[in-house]
Amino acid sequence: MKKLITLVLAAVMLAACSNAPKNTCNVDGFAWNKATVYFVLVDRFCNGDSTNDQQYGRRTDYGSERMNASTFHGGDYVGLLQKAKEGYFSNLGVDVVWLTDPYEQVHGWVPGSGWEVNDFPHYGYHGYYPLDYTEMDKNYGTIEQYRALIDELHAQGIRVMSGANINDIGYPTYLDALQQGFATVPGIKTEAEAVEHRRDIDYAAWLDAMYDQPDWYTTEWLRRPSETDDPFKMTLYGLPDYLTEKTEAVSLPAFLHRKWQREGNDNDVWTWPEMKALRKDTTLSPDDYVIRYIAAWVEEFGIDGFRCDVVGYVHPWRWKQLHDACNEALHRWRAKHPEQAASKWTDDIMFTGDYDDAYITHLPLYEENGFNSMVNMEFPKDGNLTTIAQTWQAYSDSMTVWQAAGYAWYPFSYLNNAYFRDADMAHMDKCATCFLLSPGAVQIFYGDEVARKTTDAILNVDYAQAFRSDYDWSTPNDTLMAHYQKLCAFRKAHPAVGAGKQTMLSPTTVTRTLNEDTIVIALNPQPAMEVPVPFADGEQVRNAYNGETSTVENGHVALQQSSGHVALIEKLDSPSISQ
Repeated sequence: MKKLITLVLAAVMLAACSNAPKNTCNVDGFAWNKATVYFVLVDRFCNGDSTNDQQYGRRTDYGSERMNASTFHGGDYVGLLQKAKEGYFSNLGVDVVWLTDPYEQVHGWVPGSGWEVNDFPHYGYHGYYPLDYTEMDKNYGTIEQYRALIDELHAQGIRVMSGANINDIGYPTYLDALQQGFATVPGIKTEAEAVEHRRDIDYAAWLDAMYDQPDWYTTEWLRRPSETDDPFKMTLYGLPDYLTEKTEAVSLPAFLHRKWQREGNDNDVWTWPEMKALRKDTTLSPDDYVIRYIAAWVEEFGIDGFRCDVVGYVHPWRWKQLHDACNEALHRWRAKHPEQAASKWTDDIMFTGDYDDAYITHLPLYEENGFNSMVNMEFPKDGNLTTIAQTWQAYSDSMTVWQAAGYAWYPFSYLNNAYFRDADMAHMDKCATCFLLSPGAVQIFYGDEVARKTTDAILNVDYAQAFRSDYDWSTPNDTLMAHYQKLCAFRKAHPAVGAGKQTMLSPTTVTRTLNEDTIVIALNPQPAMEVPVPFADGEQVRNAYNGETSTVENGHVALQQSSGHVALIEKLDSPSISQ
């Protein structure tokens, strides 16, 4: 029976590919425009190896949750692999796992909540503060552990995303200045002093002086902070921004050459020979180096997609350069690994990105330069079941128009992410229904499926750090998890959910159709309620949410059994999500 279900499901998914936008569908029926993505902060998910918790002299405990809001907490690739092998992601029903950036992060901390406030020490646990693109951060694990994780996810039919930032490096820190020897710090002479949370040093003035340090990233690499509203010339959040428009050759920073020479072969478990061969001065410009390094990660591990940071602050042609380099690298990886199931996949690398105030609006300039979406910041977060069908209709109508015009563009929505916790956490079941049944791609933030709690860091000025709390494996939420699993399974079994054309049958009932796949979603169903359906009289259908079967009469089905606030109606010969 299971074999038959698998064959039927495969046939439905492959049929759905015939109407999918270019470069989005695949031999396995997967398409990015209907993907269910799970975004996980590696450091906060699962600690599988406590021996790698403290690296580079970093300090992890400053005495309270508020002070520890942005230290490294121990999550790693070993823990993620353990959960993947247990079937966590496949049982949840996601088809993409988005991992935070693997690159070695700055070793020390920067002032939390900004230079003036400095209320806690902020480390690069999130992967947004790269120090060295040619090495894995030791807190996350080794390259072989990373490879094992990606290979396992690929073997389960799950694609892997990561992060790509070609706008800036991480802030300089007191600890890195001492360890790498690129600057002195007033009042600090030892590493132990450098990891203490200090408020007696003017970090902003020290940062400004870094641009004159010949051993660090010089102004041949970086733009000096200036008063400008030009997104291509400003330094975002005071970050050390690359001269992304520069095309002239530069030499790599002196401290990196010293770092690599000092490490010798001792760091071979965190890098690989082909990457080490790229550690030399060439005729490359700043972004050319970074793009080459990121593409090397794709070719080594087979990364399938990227979320690109601060898209609107980098010249679009640079994103095109990165996309093409990574796409070529991905196809080379597939050619070099014919023994892996993922080598048979044919979809190009996927680029989505953070763009200021992004909605679902088609952005031709960015599609031309490698993107198929921007992360949708406007998805409703209130779980309102009486109005969500209208939002779905707008998304579906937009996808229909884009597809007819030949655009490979689609919504990429979220409820919560690393910066925003906007969903009504008291009603996450209804929020999840609105969200996971939405047209386009959707991104689950780790722990939403168990209503992961925040921490006391919510009291800090930068309260977003509290949204990145540890996944607490000791306190499951079986009811909410089961709800997520049913919705994700229905979404995965029916390509029409994410990519079909929607028609509203009532204010709270919609049908979606993609080729031969047709489903009905009824919100707030009542006992003995008759739901309009587009199926022929006499056809047998099933509410996939609870397994109840019915026969179509006069264009309606009668639902007798309660299934909470949603009914998921499918033809009876559809592969059941409960089997």
